Amino acid sequence: QLIYNYPEQLFGAAGVMAIEHADFAGVERLALVTGGEIASTFDHPELVKLGSCKLIEEVMIGEDKLIHFSGVALGEACTIVLHGATQQILDEAERSLHDALCVLAQTVKDSRTVYGGGCSEMLMAHAVTQLASRTPGKEAVAMESYAKALRMLPTIIADNAGYDSADLVAQLRAAHSEGNITAGLDMKEGTIGDMAILGITESFQVKRQVLLSAAEAAEVILRVDNIIKAAPRKRVPDHHPC
Repeated sequence: QLIYNYPEQLFGAAGVMAIEHADFAGVERLALVTGGEIASTFDHPELVKLGSCKLIEEVMIGEDKLIHFSGVALGEACTIVLHGATQQILDEAERSLHDALCVLAQTVKDSRTVYGGGCSEMLMAHAVTQLASRTPGKEAVAMESYAKALRMLPTIIADNAGYDSADLVAQLRAAHSEGNITAGLDMKEGTIGDMAILGITESFQVKRQVLLSAAEAAEVILRVDNIIKAAPRKRVPDHHPC
């Protein structure tokens, strides 16, 4: 909010730094990290819990002036500043960072992890294939297709890293068939590695949600019996001169 000159003079005379035009979301986060409370009125200021920090300073980042709080009560709190040549690069960086922070927050809530590098998908695909071999009827065909879809995830990992996915996935499948249940893709070396030794893990909750969302999307598509396409729009002749 805007602070008029006279109240600002009173704050200055009392040695209080007043900040105007602060958005409410920023004030909420500031109250959280400094350990203070938000006072909507001045009826009982003595009952309001005050927050604290070691230093408040105005800094320049690019062309913007920002208020920097350091030495807050919650020492883990921080602000991440992103720089980019274009707005599109900034938006992509923000989305990637948001996804990474969401995965981190989910892992803190549920610390269970699974082996990464396509190891978990190959284990699940192997288990589904074994169950399909003992399942009679058309359900076995659907189960085989699901196992094939699971094996596509290591393929995508290898393709994104620029390696020969067909060769690596074949090696990974052979390793799991031989009983090496911790085998996965080592994209640093472009080979099959031991995920337990390399320490490559993923969040269990994130992996679970990915599989559930993919299965639900596939189920919705399979329920579509027919697609009705609208007729193309007729072009209206333009009689206006250029």
